[in-house]
Amino acid sequence: MPHLEFKGKHSVYSHHLTAPHHPLVPDPARSLDPQGADDNLIVHGDNLLALKSLLPRYAERVTCVYIDPPYNTGNEGWRYNDKVNSPLMRTWLQAAVDRDDLERHDKWCCMMWPRLQILRELLADDGVIFISIDDNEQHHLRMLMDEIFGEENFFAVLTRRAMHTVRNSSKDFNLNADYALVYAKEKSWFASDPSRYIRYINDKTASYPYDDEDGRGKYKLDPLHARNYYEPYTFVFSNGIEWSPPSGRYPAYSEESLHGMELEGRIDFSGSEPRAKRYLVDVQEGQPPDAVLPPELVGFNADGTRELREIFGEGGVFSQPKPSKLVKFLLEIIRSKDAIVLDSFAGSGTTAHAALALNKEDGGNRKFILVECEDYADTVTAERVRRVIRGVPGARDAALREGLGGSFTYCELGEAIGLEEMIRGDALPAYESLAAYLLYAASGISAGPDSLERRDDLGLFHQTEKVNYHLLWEPDVEWLRSAEAVLNSARAERVGARCRAEGRKAVVFAAAKYIGQRDLTDLGVTFCQLPYELPVRG
Repeated sequence: MPHLEFKGKHSVYSHHLTAPHHPLVPDPARSLDPQGADDNLIVHGDNLLALKSLLPRYAERVTCVYIDPPYNTGNEGWRYNDKVNSPLMRTWLQAAVDRDDLERHDKWCCMMWPRLQILRELLADDGVIFISIDDNEQHHLRMLMDEIFGEENFFAVLTRRAMHTVRNSSKDFNLNADYALVYAKEKSWFASDPSRYIRYINDKTASYPYDDEDGRGKYKLDPLHARNYYEPYTFVFSNGIEWSPPSGRYPAYSEESLHGMELEGRIDFSGSEPRAKRYLVDVQEGQPPDAVLPPELVGFNADGTRELREIFGEGGVFSQPKPSKLVKFLLEIIRSKDAIVLDSFAGSGTTAHAALALNKEDGGNRKFILVECEDYADTVTAERVRRVIRGVPGARDAALREGLGGSFTYCELGEAIGLEEMIRGDALPAYESLAAYLLYAASGISAGPDSLERRDDLGLFHQTEKVNYHLLWEPDVEWLRSAEAVLNSARAERVGARCRAEGRKAVVFAAAKYIGQRDLTDLGVTFCQLPYELPVRG
């Protein structure tokens, strides 16, 4: 498979692995009726660092990602601010990107690469990612996605008419379309069962009027004993009516099938000739969504502008935002009422609006996670969500006037959990935050800080079927320099004894150890030194 090469790729190829972890710090004053660990989230901070901070809790749990990244039109003035390792690359990447920047496509690819890598880690096996884009970077994005997600997981490029008017100022084509690239984490998961197919749900009641739920739908129309495609025959029903099933267009039903259908009342004799009754239970739910998105279902950008004016007043906030109908449509076709929906380029908060509106409509329990790096994360992104939850007086939509209901926790990024910060002792993370980070780093297990706590004096904080995880830690420099922070022989033997009794092994995170690795191995204990160096007092 051809790979896309761009300037800076070698510097950002593994950057998502080296980006520091920052714990999420809730801000109660900006939150709205926070509901604890499983609440909706709005995170203010750099979106790469925010995505990294989500991994300990949400890795392989996100059902749907929708992002609307910078289109790189040259008029956006976006800036790449990731702290890559190379000083030369860092200087090059941090320059503002505009139309006259001859390397703006390279910089855009550098910006997207590590973010897409982490988004893939966050997606569940049944997860889908939708990325809105236009002609400026669509071709580059497709190659990035093929390389990161695998071309075998490509679903479609959806085309949407963004504006319903014609730009008479255009010198050639009226470029009024944008796109959404659709990839699965594991496309094979969707193909394994008809109930998992990507479908847009529509009402087929009028087409199949016989669905009276009397149990007759258990008999499938699909003939297990169908005759040859072109072999005609005549069947005589019990009422004496003769019928020759049509052939050539579809398989004719066998005598056995027709006899069973008649016994179950699935033959309609009211017309000029018998016909099989079709029931909704026989028909695959929904229909395949069209790759050319119908405007009546997804709206135009003008609809997004009108929505924001209804919520914020005539001044509006954003120019040409995506309508909530678009994101709502995308959420509907993945057919999960309990989806976790992530938008790491949250902008005006359209994704949260769509998820809440759909929950109100169908009684779902979808959760949203929004990430916004700009200063308007509180005054626009979160404020829109507050208003749609509480209700927007004067809104055209009755549900929006009433209020969509819901809650969210607003978070900032805390200080980085890293070697440099720990050595200084001025940014020591809380026990639970460090435990969540270490658990994910060591095992890939996603567990939020709220679900982890120190259970005993040996620092046990998490158990699996085979492993106990211990952390000797207090966010206090003096304590960390004391003997209490050390794994000594007595503690190691107690940990080992518990492991033997429970049939598990143990992993112990601590600042230092006063016992040899051979003895630890005999006890079934693996020691992991915490990533800092502090003189330990005996």
